[in-house]
Amino acid sequence: MSVIAYLLILGAYLLGSISSAVIFCKLAGLPDPREYGSHNPGATNVLRIGGKLSALGVLFADILKGMLPVSLGFYFELPISVIGFIALAACLGHIFPIFFKFQGGKGVATAFGAIIPMGYAISGCAVGTWLLVFLISGYSSLSAVITALVVPVYVWWFKPELTFPVALVCCLLVYRHHDNIQRLWRGQEDKIWKKLKK
Repeated sequence: MSVIAYLLILGAYLLGSISSAVIFCKLAGLPDPREYGSHNPGATNVLRIGGKLSALGVLFADILKGMLPVSLGFYFELPISVIGFIALAACLGHIFPIFFKFQGGKGVATAFGAIIPMGYAISGCAVGTWLLVFLISGYSSLSAVITALVVPVYVWWFKPELTFPVALVCCLLVYRHHDNIQRLWRGQEDKIWKKLKK
């Protein structure tokens, strides 16, 4: 791989390691999301502990963490395999952030940001799937898991050369939701509707 490729992979991990949830909560005077709610430093938990604007900021910041390095990979016309590693590095940084004692989030927004440069058709289908499941169920976690399961199919249909790296990222997302899956199975998972309506 080229020097640019190595730099982008490292940069993607370091950028992903910036925990926007912790930073936004500190700025807003909210509790540390790693210690309250679901203990997950992500937009959903920031919303859960009472910060609508902060949650929106976290969402956009986490999306950018995935979108920027992958966009640079396409800009420098790096091989598809390298772009896949860049996307994976950004998600790993978010999930295991070196700057925050490796206590990170689930990686959903960052993964979505990573697939945006891969095409509007793919990202549009991903958003549509998430919204459909969320509107039917009210569960953010269920929406994320189902979307992660079907996104590789969308990628295979529109850009098959990206299927393998995207599938790796999606497998990581499903794994990170194993606790949520267990709570969903037991009927103990919280719905987000109440927080959105307040």
